[in-house]
Amino acid sequence: MMYISGECVAMILAGGSGNRLKSLTDKTAKPAVSFGGKYRIIDFTLSNCSNSGIRVVGVLTQYRPAELSEYIGNGRPWDLDSSRGGVFILPPYLGRDGGSFYTGTADSVYRNLEFIRRYGAKYVIILSGDHVYKMDYGRMVAEHKRRGADVTVATVEVPPAEAHRFGIIETDDELFVTGFEEKPAIPRSCNASMGVYVFSCDVLDEYLARDSADGESSHDFGKNVLPALVRDGASVFSYPFYGYWRDVGTVESLWRANMDLINERSGLDVREVTWRVMTGGDSRPPQRIGAEADVKSSITSDGSVINGEVKNSVVSRGARVDRGATVRYSVLMDDVRVMEGAVVEYAVVSPGTVVREGVVVAGKASSEWEPTEIALYGRPE
Repeated sequence: MMYISGECVAMILAGGSGNRLKSLTDKTAKPAVSFGGKYRIIDFTLSNCSNSGIRVVGVLTQYRPAELSEYIGNGRPWDLDSSRGGVFILPPYLGRDGGSFYTGTADSVYRNLEFIRRYGAKYVIILSGDHVYKMDYGRMVAEHKRRGADVTVATVEVPPAEAHRFGIIETDDELFVTGFEEKPAIPRSCNASMGVYVFSCDVLDEYLARDSADGESSHDFGKNVLPALVRDGASVFSYPFYGYWRDVGTVESLWRANMDLINERSGLDVREVTWRVMTGGDSRPPQRIGAEADVKSSITSDGSVINGEVKNSVVSRGARVDRGATVRYSVLMDDVRVMEGAVVEYAVVSPGTVVREGVVVAGKASSEWEPTEIALYGRPE
């Protein structure tokens, strides 16, 4: 662990609408979506900042910001309520020249450069608020400085079948970037950008100003800013990351990340005391497992009540599984109720949903842990 307080400001991109999560983000920003029984997705990035010693964090919001802003509050659950910094919610704002919504990830940071300058940071860490991983940003900043890079991009190897979903990077033997393509139809490698960048401040200022002045740009880091840096021959370094990382931008990837909490060999460990994943939210009574319940290989959370069968599943806070109900290979989000005789398999059930008596909610699977379709079910009572 390398503490970097005082020389870095972190900016978390948390304004996307999360369309690929379908109804889960109809009323909730993607970073505020429930995960793992007791967490929100953004808990991982906030915890990484805190554990890395970053004390100034800006959270760039836009879509459905109220719940996310209320959840983060003053940052106390993540130890980010410092008197010399803290966590700050940064929505679009109106200035003397007018105002508008953020038009892209780069635009959101560009319009908050004054916030960054206020703290005199030498480096800015750009982060996504919708990824599940544990990472020491201090080590990445140290390597950025050692290499004398203008920008450092964290990268991870992804399966060939998924490479088209990411920004794909090509490097030389010294790991400096020679090519960058955002979501290519035919990827040239499986070396994917994690959406984690370290910028030297002067470089960030220059390239965001140039991008803002470009009327043809979509003002996005992956589509515009990073390719421009590579084209100009800037010193862009690829920082390999070898730990667990998953982009949970789809229903299937969200389901898989939840299942990884159950799988001891997945590499996703939220019980590690030296790098805690911290969370906010309300306090609930202890979970209760009834005398007739059958629970195996599952996660149950505060306030949950289980009287039926739960296997290989994640049961979130306040969820109930009635006697005679069956839940397998599924994620029940907060305050779900599965009533007697109902069956839930290979599914994600939205917060507050009631699965009524005898209803079957089922995805499809080719084998036990390999679903071909994850059902998303949401019908609030």
